[in-house]
Amino acid sequence: GWLFWRVMACGRRSRDRKRQVILFILCVCVCQSGAETLRYSLPEEMERDSFVANIAKDLGVPLSQLAARKARVVSEGNEQLFRLNQNTGVLTAKESLDREEICPQSDTCTLVFKIFFENPLQLIRGEVEVRDVNDNSPVFPEKEMVLKILETASPGSRFPLESAQDKDVGINGLQNYSLGPNPHFSLAIGTGKDGVKYLELVLQHQLDREEQGELNLLLTATDGGSPPRSGTAQVRIVVLDANDNSPVFERETYEVRLAENSPLEQLVVRVAAADPDEGSNGEVHYVFTQTSERSRQLFQLNPSTGEIRVTGKLDFEEAKSHKMVVKATDGGGLSAHCKVQVEVLDMNDNAPEIALTSLTASIPEDAPPRTVVALFSVRDRDSGDNGRTECSIDGDLPFSLTPTFDNYYELRTNAALDRERTAEYNITITATDWGRKRLSSQESIFVQISDVNDNPPEFTQEIYTMSVTENNSPMLRIGSMKATDADAGINARVNYALVRQEGKEQPEVSVNAENGDVYILRPLDYEKVRAFEVTVRAADGGSPPLSAQAVLRVVVRDENDNAPVLLHPQPDSSAAGELVPRWAPSGYLVAKVVAVDADAGQNAWLSYELAKATEPALFRVGLHSGEVRTARAVTERDAARQRLIVLVRDRGQPPRSATATLAVALVDGFSDAFRQLGHDPAGGKQPQVAEEEMLTTYLIASLVCVSSLFFLSVLVLTANTICKARVRAELPPPSASCYADGDFASDGVGVGSTGTLSPAYRYEMCLTSGSGRSEFQFLRPILP
Repeated sequence: GWLFWRVMACGRRSRDRKRQVILFILCVCVCQSGAETLRYSLPEEMERDSFVANIAKDLGVPLSQLAARKARVVSEGNEQLFRLNQNTGVLTAKESLDREEICPQSDTCTLVFKIFFENPLQLIRGEVEVRDVNDNSPVFPEKEMVLKILETASPGSRFPLESAQDKDVGINGLQNYSLGPNPHFSLAIGTGKDGVKYLELVLQHQLDREEQGELNLLLTATDGGSPPRSGTAQVRIVVLDANDNSPVFERETYEVRLAENSPLEQLVVRVAAADPDEGSNGEVHYVFTQTSERSRQLFQLNPSTGEIRVTGKLDFEEAKSHKMVVKATDGGGLSAHCKVQVEVLDMNDNAPEIALTSLTASIPEDAPPRTVVALFSVRDRDSGDNGRTECSIDGDLPFSLTPTFDNYYELRTNAALDRERTAEYNITITATDWGRKRLSSQESIFVQISDVNDNPPEFTQEIYTMSVTENNSPMLRIGSMKATDADAGINARVNYALVRQEGKEQPEVSVNAENGDVYILRPLDYEKVRAFEVTVRAADGGSPPLSAQAVLRVVVRDENDNAPVLLHPQPDSSAAGELVPRWAPSGYLVAKVVAVDADAGQNAWLSYELAKATEPALFRVGLHSGEVRTARAVTERDAARQRLIVLVRDRGQPPRSATATLAVALVDGFSDAFRQLGHDPAGGKQPQVAEEEMLTTYLIASLVCVSSLFFLSVLVLTANTICKARVRAELPPPSASCYADGDFASDGVGVGSTGTLSPAYRYEMCLTSGSGRSEFQFLRPILP
């Protein structure tokens, strides 16, 4: 897989960027399907930030794509061991890696990581093998091993020794043992079925306690590193007097299956070795030998009874089995060995672990279904069904989980989102294993829905009706219009404006753009405008903006600002004259006062009343009709000339009024009526009539004078024209005569050196011999 990416990267170097991006996307898709894995190796104990690989070069990805797609590396487990530089594409180790610490009981140590790309979301799997370095020497459990051997032991007898432990693996692990030179013992090295080397001391020559009661041997363990490392231990041989019988175990190997959650002090197994000797030679004591330090921490062996009990917490995920060797020694120093193999049974004691890898904290509400919101992995350290997991989402939410690979899940949307209905989601993901006693864990993901301008403003009413009293003050607030927008932020910021209509005058109102308050711009007159309508638009601040419209109807209320106006009699004329015969009965119609009021409603309801009269009891006025009638029959005692003042009043608050004056003449016949109206046949004309007739006479005389002058002017102009025509017809043809400068000196006409003209100019003048008047023409200047 690594070679494939290297070849692909080399083939692209000379190609353009577009083709690189296309090939990169194809390669990522291949990686996502799990077909390819990037593989690298790194020796342990390298320094911090040591180079691992050039990811950008191996994938053939331009460096700009790493930063643009937010490439990052995630290691499996809780600890992040690697770092990816987006600027250079280099993968480095964050800390110095110790293979023995990371993979303590594994021959191979492989670290798995994943490279994540966003926009779109892609994953690439990678592995880094941590190569072992010979940094650990073989170590014996004890610096000194004591063996008690009977002097009667026959040559060829074998005595097990404690094996050395080397944390390194492979060639760097334990390879060989050597024994210091001595005349009695040699070293035998064997390999068990499990591949573990065991060590035995072989007696070559008979021992003699009386000759040498104790021997000291040097045991050396060597690994295969370069350079090799070694460890030593002292083997002290104590030669004993004869002990005829050695302890014998019931079984050579004890196999036990033990649950990992076994409590402390639980009995694992009881080993027993029998020795037929008597006394101290028949007393058997038990100890662990050739047993790892970890097993010694987890299990305790009773030296007297041979019972092995649990003293530590067993963990299947740490070690699936434990192998121990028990040595039984009698009082005479003879010993026997048996093996104890403990198989740890997996129990469902680990709940699934949810690790969030990528999260989009905010998604727009118009995001299409199947949009990836988050990427996470689920890990259960148990095995079998205990380590098999499933994930679910709590509640009825518009999200779903899609498994990808390697226990990774994608959290996607599965329906349309609406921020106005639900602005945020707290998604609880539950991971449950398949164990008999099912364990689960939960992870909460908070996803916020960002607003999209998908809701237009809405007015609270389709038609707003507001009223204002006429003669209002300018910029008077009469009400407010309100529109709401279900969106948020700038998408919900509503601005108000009047809708301008072509061909119509500018409206008398103004709407505040921010709060919708309505103002009247100038005073209104009910008599001119009683009501009008305008359209108001409310637009939000989205892009593009959405809007709604409502109708604003303004009704002008009437105010009593107009007094009644008299139509009859005319208010600017003198008192109207009415004739009433002397024989007029009661109820006789004398006149009718007619008035109108430009206001409306009760402000225009008019009433009539007689305000003043020469004889108030003689006349009455209709309250609503304005008819003036006689209240009783006219008598001879009543004055011949009556003067009436009629008051016309509206019902406004405060009321307004007007008055009409009527002159009523009580007459017996036509002559009397003529005299009452101002004509006297015997006495001639009254002064007013005479004045009018005199004015008419003046006007006629003026017209006659103007007409006569015009006619006379026309006659004079015509005669003058005719005379000129006759004189020209009788004259001979004209002959031109030129006169010099001196010819006019005697006549007082000086054009040479006097006057306002410059002496340097001379003019020619030609006159006809028969000219009736002095006509001359300046033709041109005569230059010197």
